[in-house]
Amino acid sequence: MDIPNIQKHLRKLNLSSWLLYDFRGLNPISQRVAGLTKQKITRRWFCCIFVDRSPIWLIQHIEQSQFRDVVGEVWVYRSWQELTVKLTQLLTDQPSVAMEYSPNIPYVSRVDAGTLELVKSFGTEVISSAELVQNVEAKFSMEQLSGHHQTAQQVLSIKTDAFKWIGKKIKNGQIITEYTVQQRIMADFETYGLVTDFPPIVAVNANTADPHYSPTISGHNRINEGDLVLIDLWAKKNEQSAIFADMTWIGYVGTQVPDKYNHIFGIVCQARDKAVELIRLRILSGKPVFGFEVDDVVRKYIINAGYGDYFPHRTGHSIGTEVHGNGVNMDNFESKDERQLIEGCCFSIEPGIYFTGDFGVRTEINVFLAPADQGGVVISTAPVQNFVVPLL
Repeated sequence: MDIPNIQKHLRKLNLSSWLLYDFRGLNPISQRVAGLTKQKITRRWFCCIFVDRSPIWLIQHIEQSQFRDVVGEVWVYRSWQELTVKLTQLLTDQPSVAMEYSPNIPYVSRVDAGTLELVKSFGTEVISSAELVQNVEAKFSMEQLSGHHQTAQQVLSIKTDAFKWIGKKIKNGQIITEYTVQQRIMADFETYGLVTDFPPIVAVNANTADPHYSPTISGHNRINEGDLVLIDLWAKKNEQSAIFADMTWIGYVGTQVPDKYNHIFGIVCQARDKAVELIRLRILSGKPVFGFEVDDVVRKYIINAGYGDYFPHRTGHSIGTEVHGNGVNMDNFESKDERQLIEGCCFSIEPGIYFTGDFGVRTEINVFLAPADQGGVVISTAPVQNFVVPLL
């Protein structure tokens, strides 16, 4: 646990303390920040990180061995009554604490209501730790960026091979389905030493209009000539600190892509590029840019094109050691993310337009905010798709 770094951000955000809490893995953010992801802990624990002194831990008596290497003073409780008394003492001089709670950003709202009520009962105000989480848990090093870049190129190669395989199978008159393509991609992940949390999306025709469609062994469609194909795939190196790469591409099983597909895909590509332009202009001018603003500029473009009702999700999500990370999201639709895009954060930009029962399109890129002398606004999943790929 990097105490000096956490204290630096506490000062920057004018916070006096961060109260980490977890019970049986309910709060993976606290687990990672505290460096306890490999410990077997079954009882409630707290760690108060103060802006101006060493942390104090509050742990259950039977689990002292799990905390033997932590930094700071360790207090031990046995009964729930003793927990209450010692937690009161811990927070005596803390009028407010940051915790994983937010009325607007569910991705960082990890502390249960009962624990929040307990902390508030001591007269302590609970402030959202969302900004702290972004700075401490969702900000990545240039070494991690390098690994992310390598993964992105591998995932792009796997996507390209999948498209080529579809084309080859169709030309040879062989049967190919959404599911067999999905399973080939999973095998390619293994070949490259990559892991994922869920199999990729491979969808054709009407299934492309379901943003989170997933083929299964018992539920999938055959791929035929004349079909629109969407592939959304994400993976990372099999390392704890590795960052995911996440992308979506569109192909057409034919030689000439129909105008209706080109037209709609062109709109989402232009909306995507509006987001990148906004971010680059703000960064170059030294002005802040916030997650909800990125969603606004993308959504406005799609609304003005006449398709606002067909864009039913946020513009993008934080990317980290989990594919949906805990940093700023490009969102003013599903939630309003007012956090600032900061150096070291990684996120997707993925607008889509979906016509239920007919077809849908989506383009997805990853963006990393590097130091200005190391690239600034980096599209880590380049090359970017700008047209529907003919597969024959």
